[in-house]
Amino acid sequence: MRILVTRLSALGDVIHTIPAVSLLTPVAEVSWVIEEPYAELVELVTGVKPIPVRLRRWSRAPLASREAASHALRSMRGFDVAVDFQGLIKSAGLAWLSRAPVRYGFDAEAVREKAALAFTNRRISVDRTRHVVDWNRQLAEAVTANREASPERWTSFASDPHGKTDRYAGRIVLLPGAGKPNKLWSSAGFRAIVDRYPGRTVVAWGPGERHLADAIGGDIAPDTSLRELAALLGKAVAVVGADTGPIHLAAAMGVKVIGLYAPTDPRRNGPYGQIDSTIDHYRIDQRAMDTIRVEEVLAKLEEVLG
Repeated sequence: MRILVTRLSALGDVIHTIPAVSLLTPVAEVSWVIEEPYAELVELVTGVKPIPVRLRRWSRAPLASREAASHALRSMRGFDVAVDFQGLIKSAGLAWLSRAPVRYGFDAEAVREKAALAFTNRRISVDRTRHVVDWNRQLAEAVTANREASPERWTSFASDPHGKTDRYAGRIVLLPGAGKPNKLWSSAGFRAIVDRYPGRTVVAWGPGERHLADAIGGDIAPDTSLRELAALLGKAVAVVGADTGPIHLAAAMGVKVIGLYAPTDPRRNGPYGQIDSTIDHYRIDQRAMDTIRVEEVLAKLEEVLG
């Protein structure tokens, strides 16, 4: 059997899909339609063949991108089953364009965009009280009865060939960035961690986030690729950050993490397997990360480092 998976982005959501895809790989030949920046990650960690796409770039320059888009579409053909883990019109639409006769997706209660239902013909109900990783696993289990994940392969991805991050081994990694402004914790809060653990922290940052790192001060990591960031996180003694892709990457590699949550529910979107170490203000005040106090983060960090 040949299975086509669609989950295009973003980093945290891709990581949350990997355990489900690992349920499919022992029983089928799997390919994954994914945004190009994450293609190497899923190939190395899951062993599947990625089909890289750049939908935003292609939509901005359709004539210039015609050849690349046509090649990607041809690569999506010939599959027996398509599984849409994203629940958006664009991801379910690609599953439909693949011409796979059987197309799985979430049902109306769990799908993110209702119009995506038009492109699937097997709609699966999931337990929405559980973590999104479990949603994805339940969807995969509807395709196959297999429940054994493939061996962990994160180590093969988390490499730093140039040794840019080697000197930060054993540090507490601070992640001040987030995909949305309302998920950002204060620079003063992160600075308090730096002051409490002098010489034991390093601030990591991604594209467009250097100003956040500079506002905290202390030891700031260099610009890193995704692989180098994974290497940095993999060597950490602990990682502190909000609901952002890198904290899910750290949790996936088994690193101790402290998630800072207010606008999103950690029971659904928290670091999988480490919800107990999350600062959960979703049930206190969903509007403001500023309700998370420095004292409770420091206390949780001391508990985790224990």
